[in-house]
Amino acid sequence: MSEENQVTQEKQEPVLQIQRIYVKDVSFEAPNLPHIFQQEWKPNLEFNLSTEAKQLGDDLYEVTLNVNVETTLEDSKDLAFICEVKQAGVFTISGLEDVHMAHALTSRCPEMLFPYARELVASLVNRGTFPALNLAPVNFDALFLEHMRRVEEESQTENSAEQPTLN
Repeated sequence: MSEENQVTQEKQEPVLQIQRIYVKDVSFEAPNLPHIFQQEWKPNLEFNLSTEAKQLGDDLYEVTLNVNVETTLEDSKDLAFICEVKQAGVFTISGLEDVHMAHALTSRCPEMLFPYARELVASLVNRGTFPALNLAPVNFDALFLEHMRRVEEESQTENSAEQPTLN
């Protein structure tokens, strides 16, 4: 085997490929219908986002994007609706190491799933006959960088706490 072929085999090209995208779980609750429509519509929206990643096999991963939206009315605090969506996908990912793999699983894959989750949330809210809800785009790269910054700070804090101090 020539050195060139060996280097090519050792340095595998990165792969990030969608295999399947699907809804894993969905819930829409509007417990105060229809009387909620008799109140002035001044919504107070709480939006939460999280991700989960699980390895299914060699180079095969399931990534789940969890989107939770809870809306109450500002004046009465009555619950208008809760919408929970778990949008998932199976991805082939290879040729990535450490931070790049973490970035793919917690940023790139959720970024691909978000438009599907966003459309599903909008559809569910519409079916509840509430005013349109279009979630703003999410910068998953910025969230990933913030997470990495916090991990680095925690690591530095732990290291400084373990070092003995001189008096």
